[in-house]
Amino acid sequence: MANGRRAVLSLDIGGTKLAVGVVTEDGRTHGLVVEPTRREEGPGVIVPRLFDMGHRAIAASGIPAHDIEAVGISCGGPLDARAGVLTGPLHLPGWIDLPIVALAEREFGVPAALENDATAGALGEFRYGAARAVETMVYLTISTGIGGGAVIEGRLHRGAAGNGGEFGHLMVRTGGRHCLCGRDGCLEMYASGTSIAARAREALADRGARSSLATLETVRAEDVVAAAAAGDALATEVWDKTIDLLGVAVTDLVNVFEPDLVVLGGGVTRSGDALLLPLRERVASAAMPPAAAAARIVLAELGDVVCVVGAGAVAFDKVASLATALPTRSRTAKEVQHG
Repeated sequence: MANGRRAVLSLDIGGTKLAVGVVTEDGRTHGLVVEPTRREEGPGVIVPRLFDMGHRAIAASGIPAHDIEAVGISCGGPLDARAGVLTGPLHLPGWIDLPIVALAEREFGVPAALENDATAGALGEFRYGAARAVETMVYLTISTGIGGGAVIEGRLHRGAAGNGGEFGHLMVRTGGRHCLCGRDGCLEMYASGTSIAARAREALADRGARSSLATLETVRAEDVVAAAAAGDALATEVWDKTIDLLGVAVTDLVNVFEPDLVVLGGGVTRSGDALLLPLRERVASAAMPPAAAAARIVLAELGDVVCVVGAGAVAFDKVASLATALPTRSRTAKEVQHG
């Protein structure tokens, strides 16, 4: 323990970037290291690089390596959190049945725990972010894809195998756009940053150059938001459809969970009030009372490190669970790991 602060190492494995940092028990991140995933390299190259980033993050944090109590790992699913295995993440082709927890424990010599990235994000926001004052919350991350998680009466909802909360795969349009999960019409195919840009490009191809977006070499989701705000008709149509279908999904979540708070994170939420205001209006008008009156929709507070912080919270929970299982005396995480 350095300066009275307990610390864990957090590894966030994304399809676009890897983010690694040391998280202290106050939810702060230290020694953050971020690099492109370069997923075409495959797990045989990426995992050793991820672990090297972990060692560099510890060195940069100023916290001694022997004070790191555990490793928390966040990654998109499917995964088996209990077994500590990545069974086949959709954003990481070729990562089949990878025992990431065992590999991390061997590398760092402390216990490790795996969690779905969006579920970890939900725990991070619940414990350290926008939802730290409530008991029941729903979290959606709206970025390259869409993930989610929920805390129900103070307990993180994981599901039977750790993949609960796949809110990006709520079906919002029967027979709609084909999704990587194999179904058609998932929310991710309409409201993620990737799909917003794709739908805008398709609209441009169908209708010609009668949009300010036609002047751009590459159309991104943020370009659609900006053009819609400026009154561009095509961009407005794409953005309105995004809000409509996101509203359908959030309304369903509010009706099912009746949360105190709906927390939205991810790159698309940088659109701010252009997203929040119409979404709040749609959910308030469509959700069943009293759920509609109880739920508030807010932006996440932890920003780009939400999954790093969330993985840290998972690691602290791992240490706590081991201490509970071995109550005879106070033991360090390394003693628990090595007997």
